[in-house]
This record gives sequence, structure tokens and C-alpha cells, in this order.
Amino acid sequence: TAQRRIAEGGWSIVVLQQGPSALPESQVALREWTIRFDSVIRASGARTALYMVWPESNRREVFDAVSRSYARAAEEVTGMLLPVGEAWRAAWRRDPGVPLYGPDGFHPTPTATYLAALVIYQQVSGRSPIGLPALPDMPVARALLLQEAAEEANAQFGRRSLPPAAL
Repeated sequence: TAQRRIAEGGWSIVVLQQGPSALPESQVALREWTIRFDSVIRASGARTALYMVWPESNRREVFDAVSRSYARAAEEVTGMLLPVGEAWRAAWRRDPGVPLYGPDGFHPTPTATYLAALVIYQQVSGRSPIGLPALPDMPVARALLLQEAAEEANAQFGRRSLPPAAL
């Protein structure tokens, strides 16, 4: 169904996401499905983007493997990389108490979702997220910390691909 909808066109960027993909078999699956979807995405005139996630809270030691897995998949198809998981780490370097994991130890809090939006905004628009509005009830200092974390992650790990026609 997804491939059929993509093929119908009308998209400029199609974002793909899998779970953390730290395990070797998950890394293979991420690359395999990225390649499959990329051919349909490119044929529709759009660009492939990979939304890098984060591991469960009790498996933080696999952050590097998750990051490498998504980076390889994006490189494989010359796609965009949206380094949200790396933005989590950049935020924690600034303040280890930033609440990013939800109660289940995996899904994001509203704060983490805001951080993801900042990463995506910058990658898609090419503009800095610094100075964007904060969430309601979010202190301005917290918003700035997250904006800086998103900018850092994009600078270090982000990958903006050229439109298919330019490749």
C-alpha cells in the first residue's frame, strides 16, 4: 500500500523509519527496505529521507550502532539523514535531565517530539532551528537548548541529499 501511494506522486520527500536497528539482522533489513522504497520514491520524483530513531532507555549502549545503521542506509541510496537520535544525545550533553523518553522507556515525550521537529525542519528547509517558537509551557531556555542540540546533530550527522533531478 505504501509503495502504491508513493508511486502516485505528489511528494517531494518521503521519510522512512524502522525501529532502532542496532541488531545485525535489523541493519540488513533497514538497508534492504530502504533500497526497495528508494527506487519507488525516486521514480515518483521525490527524495528518500531516513528518520534516525533512538534505542530503548534500557539499551542506551547501542546508540552508536543505531546511528551507524541509519547513516549507512541513507548513504546507500544517497538519501537524506534526519539524525533525531543524535539530537537526543546532543541535548543530554547540554542537560542530562532533559526528559526525552516517555513512560514506556521508548516512545518520545512532547519535548523529544519537538526536538525531532527541529531536526526535520532544518534538514528540509536548510534553515537554522535557532529562534523558532517554543512549545506552549516550555521555558525559552529549554527550547534554545533543544534548538542548539538539533543544529549540532544536523551539522555533525545530518545529510541533505540533492533533488533526484540534480543527481
